[in-house]
Amino acid sequence: FSSLLQKWAVVALSASSSLGSLSCLLALAVAIGLTLGNQGRALLAPCTVTNTARDCPFDPTRVYVSPCGLGTP
Repeated sequence: FSSLLQKWAVVALSASSSLGSLSCLLALAVAIGLTLGNQGRALLAPCTVTNTARDCPFDPTRVYVSPCGLGTP
């Protein structure tokens, strides 16, 4: 009984992990499609353009890394 329960637990975890990954991929595809569709204008919407450069409330060239990704090579 225990072996059968473990197998079903692995199947359930695998299926839920696959659904989570699929939803992330779908969201990423939608985000890329929207960005390409409006040529990235919405990304720089809060920025003001001066004579020499864009003045943004954030640094658009900075790469943000989550703490979870720091431990993986």
